[in-house]
Amino acid sequence: MSAELLYALDQLEKEKGIDKETIIDALEQALISAYKKNFGSAQSVEVSIDRNTGQIRVYALKTIVDEVTDAATEMSIEQARIFGPDFEVGDIVEVEVTPKKFGRIAAQTAKQVVMQRIREAERGLIFDEFANREEDIVNGVVSRFDRKNVVIDLGKAEAVLPPSEQTPGEKYNIHDRIKVYVINVKKTNKNPQIYVSRTHPGLVKRLLELEVPEIADGTVEIKTIAREAGSRTKISIFSRNENVDPVGACVGQRGGRIRAIVDELRGEMIDVIKWSQSDEEYIAASLSPAKVLQVDLDEENKVARVVVPDFQLSLAIGKEGQNARLAAKLTGWKIDIKSESQLRNQIESQLFNLDSISYEDDEYEADLDEVTEVSGDTEPEQEYNAEEDLDAAEEKNYDQEADAVEDTDVPDEEISEQETEAEIEPEEKV
Repeated sequence: MSAELLYALDQLEKEKGIDKETIIDALEQALISAYKKNFGSAQSVEVSIDRNTGQIRVYALKTIVDEVTDAATEMSIEQARIFGPDFEVGDIVEVEVTPKKFGRIAAQTAKQVVMQRIREAERGLIFDEFANREEDIVNGVVSRFDRKNVVIDLGKAEAVLPPSEQTPGEKYNIHDRIKVYVINVKKTNKNPQIYVSRTHPGLVKRLLELEVPEIADGTVEIKTIAREAGSRTKISIFSRNENVDPVGACVGQRGGRIRAIVDELRGEMIDVIKWSQSDEEYIAASLSPAKVLQVDLDEENKVARVVVPDFQLSLAIGKEGQNARLAAKLTGWKIDIKSESQLRNQIESQLFNLDSISYEDDEYEADLDEVTEVSGDTEPEQEYNAEEDLDAAEEKNYDQEADAVEDTDVPDEEISEQETEAEIEPEEKV
């Protein structure tokens, strides 16, 4: 049995990767518990397994004392001299107490311990493997659905794709092969819990590293990624080699490289943007595919005011503001987009407001002048008296003319003509 046990442990070490020495140590501890349970728990014992032959031996540990009070744990100096002449008081002597029927107990215990250690070791290996693969891509097959969670078979373990990490509008069917991004691995008493994602920006980054050799070897660097899973992703890249076009390297010949990533993401749009040290150029490029005419930066408030042609305003903003929102995430700037006509109307309204303000100021100054003139005490009264005198003089002249007409002896026809002229003259004057 002992030789067969060692052979089985050698096979486990080769196939499962479980350390043979670890299992033997665990087996020795388990045999100690089994011995105490079956042959007396008062003794302090030790189990030794020969690494070459597999022979199992049990030793009782006894302390050398001058006077023995507990024969199960103590031994006199005279008894100790039998095992060796060099023992002294206080030393510990190992006395073999291997039972004759201990082989059956050892076999049962070995089976239980080995099975338990195999499970623990496998769980540990799985945890270590996937813990090292956090923030990496793994391939899996959709195996089943647990409520709203999608359970993915990764071969040695199962991963959970929670609803929050599922791409909106993406459907998963049993036996579908998909690539997922490992976001977290938790160690539990049973199998490790592996959580994966299909919405994480790291998924796009790792897919690019797999498809584009220039990114894998470091020639092209991914600066930032802004993603709205299932709809659109913007990626800014930079080339450390002036002779390498970063956008062309990512897109590939006839778009072959980027098309493979789009297919894996099931039709998600990807915009590849060249990163620039100039904030104006970088912001203008981030609004691709729209063409930008002008970029004004407010460094203090981190606001960029962008002007685009009238016919490209909706393209720059995007559906429900998506293009502008992703550009803001990518660049880290708050972006305010206006068309040429909107900017022109704004400038005209500002100029009109300035003109109206200056006109109101002129009117206000004129009103002040009038108030200053009216504030005098004599001038208004003089004006008013002169008008009264003029009216009085006109009335006096009119009365004198009427009296002169009455006193003069003229014919009736002439009188009527004079009266007519007298009636007409005041009207003409008026």
